[in-house]
Amino acid sequence: MVKLLYKPFGIVFGLLGGVLASALFGKVWKAVTHQDDAPDPSDEHRGWKEILPAMALKGAIAGVVRALIHRGGATGVRGLTGTWPT
Repeated sequence: MVKLLYKPFGIVFGLLGGVLASALFGKVWKAVTHQDDAPDPSDEHRGWKEILPAMALKGAIAGVVRALIHRGGATGVRGLTGTWPT
């Protein structure tokens, strides 16, 4: 039952995490490269050497943010209900 109740919150937190990860990636990319925009995989004027590191960094940041949000949410649910929501 707890898992079912947690599901909608997990979805909302996941969406918010995506927005947070995207904003964080933008700030990290700008700080590291001093460029305002990261390369897009479909940009024909950018090479593999630019695109792959950018996407690897973006994926790493997204993974860490997702883990923080899901783990934090599950820990919060356990604190409230005494049950892990998985």
